[in-house]
Amino acid sequence: MFTGLKKMTTLAALLGPLVLPCLATTPAVAADSVPLLAQAATPALSAPPSASPTDEAPAPDTGADMQAPPAAAPIRMALLLPNRSGAFGAAADAVRTGFLTAYSRQKDNIQLAIVETGDSAQDMQRAYDDASAKYDILIGPLSRSAVTSVAQSGRVTKPTIALAQPDLAGEAETPLPPLMLAAGLSIDEEARQVANWVEKEKAPGKIFAISTNVAWQKRAARAFQLRARQLGLQVETLELSTPSNALSAPGLAQLAKRVEQEKPALIFAALDAGQTVQLRSAVGNDLPLYGTSQINPFTLNRGNPNDKLPELDGVRLIDIPWQLQADNVAVARYPRPATTDGERPNPDLARLYALGIDAYRVAYGIAQQHPSFDMDGVTGRLSVNMVNGGTTYFQRQETQAIYQDGWPMPIADQY
Repeated sequence: MFTGLKKMTTLAALLGPLVLPCLATTPAVAADSVPLLAQAATPALSAPPSASPTDEAPAPDTGADMQAPPAAAPIRMALLLPNRSGAFGAAADAVRTGFLTAYSRQKDNIQLAIVETGDSAQDMQRAYDDASAKYDILIGPLSRSAVTSVAQSGRVTKPTIALAQPDLAGEAETPLPPLMLAAGLSIDEEARQVANWVEKEKAPGKIFAISTNVAWQKRAARAFQLRARQLGLQVETLELSTPSNALSAPGLAQLAKRVEQEKPALIFAALDAGQTVQLRSAVGNDLPLYGTSQINPFTLNRGNPNDKLPELDGVRLIDIPWQLQADNVAVARYPRPATTDGERPNPDLARLYALGIDAYRVAYGIAQQHPSFDMDGVTGRLSVNMVNGGTTYFQRQETQAIYQDGWPMPIADQY
């Protein structure tokens, strides 16, 4: 069953005719060495199909987004993305599609351009520097290393909404430049939010944080452990090997023995969905188990009623509203990219599409000179503060859910 989960194809389609021509395009170079989302456990994704030039733009938004009278001069925005032929082409297309979807509904007094560049941090830094001289608000970069380069460059002089988290050394958070928000989806932040949730619900006892040697999983386990310890909880991290792309049977047997002997309060699984099913089978259903969005391999396009994971019923996780809440007002406002018949929607590309929507809405709020605002976004409840010369602040609270009848469902009481 889980072989199919790892062969998910892309669902993003382009809305290219809605924007001005690209302003800077450079050849693709060596791929960024840091995983894009720092949470994507899927293989390389195929590039999505382009939309027809005759595709109609979505209808105007009638939602409750912030509206303001147009200023005398238009606000110039630039969306900085890796080019479509590079290693991040499919991811960039998903973000672009979501961004343009939101732009098409709320573009009063906004002039938008898309700047494409190579995959490397150096390419993106050059594109950022050039765009910074021409535009009022910059959205990007998209990769962790490029965001890190811009954050450390000392050249952030315009409001900048980074689409990934910086990859900065050390366990303490390093302040970003005053005009820079890191709005990217973050497995580390998800793990910290799970720790906050656990602190309110757990029974007494030790917590096991389980991962493999995959980089994003180790980071998630570590982020959970650090936050849990700040909250006064006892956490031990355990790493399982993955011969033949599955959790080690001897390792699972050893873990099950420790669970029986030490009776931990719960397990935090920094794993993907297939690995979590293996873990649950080894330790049983009685021990509470929590995880991140990566144990949700589904989107809200649930066309196959047999495509469920009843083995995970009772497992708790967090994910973005776009993946969990069809009746959420913000989620219902935006269309889902079309997929071809029989194509499985890719959850990581769906999350990037949602990120594009919220990135534009945050940029629009800043363009309307709202220095501080809260927003019900498709990626969570967002709090934004950007005051020139003052404190820059961005926070995303994702949705808590539990597996029921094979599907992750939002819980009634959100902490």
